[in-house]
Amino acid sequence: MLLVCTMQVHAQQRPQYTQYILNSFIINPAVAGIENYVDVKLSHRHQWVGINGAPVTSYITVHSPLHKSDYDRQTITSTHMSGENPRGRNYWAEYEAPESHTGVGFTMINDRTGPMNRLSGYGTISYHLGLSPTTNISMGISAGFQQMRLDAGKLDFGEQYPIDPSVASSGYINRMRPDFNAGIWLYSACFFAGVSAQNIVPQGVGFNNGELNGDRIVKQSAQLPHLFATTGFMTFLTEEISLLPSLMVKYISPTPISLDLNAKLQWQDVMWTGINYRFKDGFGVMLGANINPKINISYSYDYITSKLNSVSSGTHEIIIGFALGNSYGDWCPRNIW
Repeated sequence: MLLVCTMQVHAQQRPQYTQYILNSFIINPAVAGIENYVDVKLSHRHQWVGINGAPVTSYITVHSPLHKSDYDRQTITSTHMSGENPRGRNYWAEYEAPESHTGVGFTMINDRTGPMNRLSGYGTISYHLGLSPTTNISMGISAGFQQMRLDAGKLDFGEQYPIDPSVASSGYINRMRPDFNAGIWLYSACFFAGVSAQNIVPQGVGFNNGELNGDRIVKQSAQLPHLFATTGFMTFLTEEISLLPSLMVKYISPTPISLDLNAKLQWQDVMWTGINYRFKDGFGVMLGANINPKINISYSYDYITSKLNSVSSGTHEIIIGFALGNSYGDWCPRNIW
């Protein structure tokens, strides 16, 4: 009876991010160079705290325009005057699209889950093209590597079968593969929309090449393409507070579509808070601030609504950002809010 029963199991291959709205470059290479300075983000995420071997993800991203332009002129946001919102309706009414330019970027991600560790690194190039006085479209591609590493010493097959022949050798087993990502990003003063694909070329995942003693005994697992679609728009609730609702749809065949709904409230160009809802998984809260024109920080906490909440206390994620070469002292990003 057990043999004729079937069960469908879904698992994540790439890391999840609650605060992707603060660093869209982590999911879409077309964002590289969108601001007129070097944007650096450091992040650490501990998912499902309390579960042994739960995912832990750290990354660094760096991107900037290849050549700085003069499209970012000194504005009211540079002086950060008290008593009024430097990013109010008047500022956005006078928004001008950046000139066409090239962006470059770099990403390094380390994602550890149980005995598995995935280290990946990418170089990125993008091109931003002006479509109208207030709208741009950009296209980007990332090329790099991902290294899958298995710590066989952490595997436990029980007393009856103490070892799996496919990973019989002890110690670390490594496999390195090339990896490619691509994306398109459309943006203006009040909205953005993007589509991207990670792991464009599917790759087999196995530490014995699917063979044992010369006989093929099992079909290899595979790293599959991950497809993302994101969109959002900005509106004002008051002159001091802006609202940014957004949506992300993620698809990895043959798993169900994943849906994220977000809302970010920002007071002037200083502080923000937000909520995130991931369909049938949980919801998160976010809080952040621009400490000065060059440093910003944000934290999020996810509460799990699935059955995992009986064994996990939730998920923590922190992002620290640096705006290097921000010559006009802008307190807030101009093209990603």
